[in-house]
Amino acid sequence: MARTPQDPQIRITEILDTAEYLFSDKGYRGTTISDIAKKMGVAQGMLYYYFKSKEDILESLIHRQDASIMTDIKDITCSDNIAPPRKIELVLSTLLQGVQYKGGLFLDLLHDEQQLHIKYRISRHCNLALTPWLLKIIDEGTEKQYFHVPHPQTALDFILTLTDLLIVSLPEKLPAELLSLRLRMAESLIEKTLGAQDGTIHILL
Repeated sequence: MARTPQDPQIRITEILDTAEYLFSDKGYRGTTISDIAKKMGVAQGMLYYYFKSKEDILESLIHRQDASIMTDIKDITCSDNIAPPRKIELVLSTLLQGVQYKGGLFLDLLHDEQQLHIKYRISRHCNLALTPWLLKIIDEGTEKQYFHVPHPQTALDFILTLTDLLIVSLPEKLPAELLSLRLRMAESLIEKTLGAQDGTIHILL
């Protein structure tokens, strides 16, 4: 049996890494706590010491990926060398690319009807985390006259709603032309919401 590391975070990371591999290889439903323990060479009880259930492991994995995305978004927002319209498109592109991590593993899981309760919690958490950074960009863009936004919070709420709609589109495996059309429509609506010049925001997947 593998020796338990002294630092609990090392063991937690090992559990998450192993679970992520198995979820990707066998599917979430096809993976059991027993599978994870066996792959690690430990007793199942060790996993339950750190996580209450397989669902708890999944939620921790998603939060870990969210944290990575938010680190990138913070760096974009705080950069002095990027214009506000470019910051908006980079933040949204980073978010959309980030949720497609591991070939869209988490997207597929979160749009599984049995996991919708997790999806709502994660979506709310993500929107709360995004809010201060996007508001900072909107305020900067308004100050530098890239944007003309009379009510930043309302503009932000609309942008987050559009982003959620784009994320919902991703697991549908839409034809490239249709997905591109949705992206272009979202760009246009975001530009109008921010009072930005046409053609200044380009969202990439």
